[in-house]
Amino acid sequence: MATQDVFSAQELARLRGFPEINRAELIRYFTLTGADEAFVRQFRTGRNVLGVAVQLCSLPWLGFVPDEVAAAPDAVAGRLSQRLGIAMGELRGYGEREQTRTDHLREVAGYAGWRSMDTAEWKDLDEFLFARAMEHDSPKLLFRLACEYLLSSRVLRPGVILLLRRVAAARAHARSETWARVKHLLSDRRCAELDLLLVPDAYLGRTPLAWLGVGPTSSSPAAVKAELEKLAYLRRLDAHTVDLSMLPAERRRFLAGVCRRLTGQALQRREPERRYPILLTLLSQSAVDVLDETLLLFDQAISGREAAAKQKVAEALAERAKGGENRQALLDEILTIVLDTGVGDEQIGGMLRTSIGLDRMRAAWAERRERLPRDHGQLSMLDASMSYLRQFAPAVLAAVQFAGGPGTEQLLRAVSILTGLYATGARKVPASAPVGFVPTKWAGYLVAAEQAGDVTAYRRYWELAVLVGLRDGLRSGDIFVPGSRRYADPASFLLTPEAWAPQKVEFCHLVGKPVEAVDALAAADDELHTALADLETQLAKGNPGEVRLTDDGELIIPPLTAEDVPAEADALRAELAAMLPRVPIASVLVEVDARTGFTDHLMHAGGKVARPAELKRNLMYVIIAEATNMGLSAMAESCGVPYDVLAWTAEWYFRPETLEAANAAVVNYHHRLPLTRAFGSGTLSSSDGQRFPVKGKSITARHLSRYFARGQGVSTYTHVSDQHSTFDTKVIVATAPESHYVLDGLLGNETDLPTFEHATDTHGATLANFALFDLVGKQLSPRIRDLGKITLYRTGPRADFLDRYPRAGALLTRRLNLDLITDMWDDLLRVAASVQGGHATAALVVGKLCSSKRQQNALSSAIKEYGALRRTVYAARYLADETYRRRIARQLNKGENLHALRRSLAYAGEGALRRRHHEQQTEQLWCLTLATNAIVCWSTEYHGLGVAALRRVGRQVDDEVLAHIWPTHHENVHFYGTHSVDIDGYRPLRLAEVAAVSR
Repeated sequence: MATQDVFSAQELARLRGFPEINRAELIRYFTLTGADEAFVRQFRTGRNVLGVAVQLCSLPWLGFVPDEVAAAPDAVAGRLSQRLGIAMGELRGYGEREQTRTDHLREVAGYAGWRSMDTAEWKDLDEFLFARAMEHDSPKLLFRLACEYLLSSRVLRPGVILLLRRVAAARAHARSETWARVKHLLSDRRCAELDLLLVPDAYLGRTPLAWLGVGPTSSSPAAVKAELEKLAYLRRLDAHTVDLSMLPAERRRFLAGVCRRLTGQALQRREPERRYPILLTLLSQSAVDVLDETLLLFDQAISGREAAAKQKVAEALAERAKGGENRQALLDEILTIVLDTGVGDEQIGGMLRTSIGLDRMRAAWAERRERLPRDHGQLSMLDASMSYLRQFAPAVLAAVQFAGGPGTEQLLRAVSILTGLYATGARKVPASAPVGFVPTKWAGYLVAAEQAGDVTAYRRYWELAVLVGLRDGLRSGDIFVPGSRRYADPASFLLTPEAWAPQKVEFCHLVGKPVEAVDALAAADDELHTALADLETQLAKGNPGEVRLTDDGELIIPPLTAEDVPAEADALRAELAAMLPRVPIASVLVEVDARTGFTDHLMHAGGKVARPAELKRNLMYVIIAEATNMGLSAMAESCGVPYDVLAWTAEWYFRPETLEAANAAVVNYHHRLPLTRAFGSGTLSSSDGQRFPVKGKSITARHLSRYFARGQGVSTYTHVSDQHSTFDTKVIVATAPESHYVLDGLLGNETDLPTFEHATDTHGATLANFALFDLVGKQLSPRIRDLGKITLYRTGPRADFLDRYPRAGALLTRRLNLDLITDMWDDLLRVAASVQGGHATAALVVGKLCSSKRQQNALSSAIKEYGALRRTVYAARYLADETYRRRIARQLNKGENLHALRRSLAYAGEGALRRRHHEQQTEQLWCLTLATNAIVCWSTEYHGLGVAALRRVGRQVDDEVLAHIWPTHHENVHFYGTHSVDIDGYRPLRLAEVAAVSR
């Protein structure tokens, strides 16, 4: 690995010299203590004193001292010269003699407690790098990790070349160690089978490796059978039994990612020590992925027929209602006579026969219809899909082993019986077959069929109940599948009690929660009473237009009036817009990359590090193609770069993790811009879903008439800071509950944003979210629709609360089960620690543990009970403070503005995505997020330049006014046409407006 293949000459110069320094770093590292000043003043001459001071402060900042000490940033030299009373110019002459600098550095290191690299230090570093190289293969990342390790160990960083040689050695060691760890799994027979993955198969029409890499695009029976065929193939190769736990998870992910991107020919050219571990890892992961895809398609195929049955029921009910209008009119007339007290009982019959008429009543009787079952006939409608379901259900049940927790015994036994019926072709359900799992709304079908002696109908209805029950159990986690990742036992994702015990005290300290339940509940009770006191004060006012109670106890929550935006804000917004230069989107990306280096985070999936000069250009074109929805073919025609070059760039450099890192670089730079502080502190965020239509078949797309008319689409769920930056993006099924993903975006935040409080619309205001947010030390602040109708809870007797809060106390209609929270407090903390530590996603906990139907699941009940307490505290605060409500509404509006920007940017193809697979859709929408943040960052920076220009000509611009200048303004950025990317530095402002103002 040549050094020039890792870092360019420019990057090497940056690594060896002083970087730019921000104000926080300047204060943190370049503030001398009294002892420090005494140490540096012992050196003779002013230049040496100032030079040693720079070395002393640079060491904890950088982990090394650049050779050109005199090239320290002016802010550094100025701060130290002011403290020491030495002219800044003295520093220019420091270190002309190299030995002087070296001797001084040795004394500085001894004073500060830093060590130089020796044999023991090199050995420790090599061990550290090897451990990291087993997880990551990127030399740049390994270099950065090595620098951080040395800095934390207070060891002087050696030269870049020496460190890169150690990185190269660690990568080579990791490759050889990978081979050594898996070699025992690679018998001659298995190696031959792995080689066959790369040989074209006549039956498949491609190599098995390519066949395994093609995912489904629909949930049809044919698609289910195709996945089952892959599953059988993998099991014949014993892929499901391959144990690769000896390799770190990151290593397995890296190897599998390389395999998915390499062609068969490229893999054949690899030496066996690299080829076989790569293929073996892919084989093992494919066994899990294909099993998960099979179960997902099973779920979607059943759900599709169920949705169709529901639609037919709705149409049938509408027809039935139309046909019953005459009967309803007849009933009204009959009731008019019967309920007339002036008509005697003996006269009623005669009046009915004469005034209404026997013919009319006989006709109505002839049109009578059977009473509908409890489900209005949905199961009967679903019964029509039985032949469809039997095309794949028998094969799925035969291929998959199901398990379950307490309360699922009857359903699992029914699944086993149904599997046997499919295998033997028997038609009659055994008398011993369980029915306790059948929902009450469907039980009547079985009873009616049994009483009529209709064995065929009984079998169909029972079979449907089993299949739908199995689908529901897989969704909730009550039923799980050994060997699966998506459908594994939810409890397996949580910290075990043994692993949790030693972490408990540290976790509670980290999130600010008491270890003991009694202390936690006492603190929550104090919060509740404080919030209720404020709400009582508000309700006592009884002012119209504010939150109040009516005379009959109804809570009135008037909508917020329009926010009062200062007139000067509107004028300033227009003035700044006129000053901003007009640029194409490509130039925006180039400018932002020049200041953030976000393209450096788009790294080759195979660990390659040579970055040709044209790579950055190609990366930009791919980002624009994906963000604008043009696609690579149209971009190739537009920019002149061949399609295969762009496709290769997208395949190897664009992955969700690299795009997320690139996006974080932009967000972090934006966070540090001076103008950003006027928008917000970065502690508040919000999230919401945005729908995008999809062209073609995709298993993630759904029909949703409200958004897609007759088509289908997906939802992208984004997290937005109060500084207008987007720090997380997820592609989810449009019909999936968004509440499952609210907390994940905050916990997965890899940016510098100090997010603490989070706002959502009503979708996020679930009890589980309120509980989990609080337990991980965050604050959920949703805007809840119909807040006055939700149930609020109290912690004690109703009389006590009414005595203290006559008005607010009346709103608390239920009492909390504090004993349940107390009993389960340790488990609640364990769940929170598992979520925060990444052992389980919040989506898993909210979507499975909290939707479980097990009667014995006390944990789910405790989460919801604690969530009810936190929701009540929040509701009282929200209702009592109009300023708080406006703050939440303003943040949600920022998210809506970013939705509009994304919609404008993804203009091509009528905004309809053409990517079919979830990973491809995720990559495209991360590109859209990256481009959106680049526009916001560019706009913020140029707005800041515009404000500075106005202030230079004497204009007073207050930060309160700047808070209303949102950087989602994008009229100055062109998304269409030819792009010029030759800009270097900042573009000039259009200052004619400023000149006009000054005159």
